[in-house]
Amino acid sequence: MKTYLKQRNTVVRRGALLLQKKDKQTTGVIGLDAVIDGGYPRGSVVIVTGSPLSGIEHIARQFWRVEGEGGVYLMIDGDVEEGMVDSRNLNPDALPEYYRGKRIVVDSLSSVILNSGIDDAIQCLLLARKEASRENSTIMFLLYNNIHKPEDENRIFRIADVVLELKVVTFATEVERQLAVHKLRQGNVPKRLIPFNITDKGIELSTTSRVV
Repeated sequence: MKTYLKQRNTVVRRGALLLQKKDKQTTGVIGLDAVIDGGYPRGSVVIVTGSPLSGIEHIARQFWRVEGEGGVYLMIDGDVEEGMVDSRNLNPDALPEYYRGKRIVVDSLSSVILNSGIDDAIQCLLLARKEASRENSTIMFLLYNNIHKPEDENRIFRIADVVLELKVVTFATEVERQLAVHKLRQGNVPKRLIPFNITDKGIELSTTSRVV
């Protein structure tokens, strides 16, 4: 009887873990899923902020290219690569028409702000949040730092479900890249900065003890 109960409890615990994973979407970044409790919450809006040299484009492409789930990459302010949607001439209110699949990237929200103003950008985020909730998808926006007003950034961060920041720290003889999780809906926010590397495969979180 004890053996049966132990086996049954094991099955129940495993089932609970499976249910929990169904509510998360893998980030596509080695090591990041474990840091944020299994991945991005499904039905969420994710903001990734940092400088153009920090690696935010890598984190967006890795999320978009995860196999097994369809998605779309809306390119507003860069070179349009194969598979991306040329969105350079689209108005912000037209972007939702192109949201397809479970993995959507808008590159970038900064261009929306600079071209159309913060109010249109906020409306764009609110529409994205409704779309993500309805379709159980994840919509990621890139936001470049040090070019927007702090009060505008605060409005953006309040709407987002997840906020990640990629930092570049320069020491005397080396450059270290660090990831900070500032906001995570339905999850525990890590207290420490997490070092990461950029390789030919993209971003990989460091395997040092600092990640644990």
